[in-house]
Amino acid sequence: MKTTYFDDDTLVIHLSDKPVTKEVSQDWNTHISYAEDGTTVEIVILEAKAHGMLPAEMIRAT
Repeated sequence: MKTTYFDDDTLVIHLSDKPVTKEVSQDWNTHISYAEDGTTVEIVILEAKAHGMLPAEMIRAT
């Protein structure tokens, strides 16, 4: 698992290197990507800091 926090307050939680075949918006700020076998590949949270969802270890994207 790798978490990346971007300066625009976007948190990306990358769970797998499998190819993404489906993306679903849970609501306006939470988006989940799935592999063909139904496993979760990535979760993207917009306005993460505003919703109190910061990763334990910050890795800044450049």
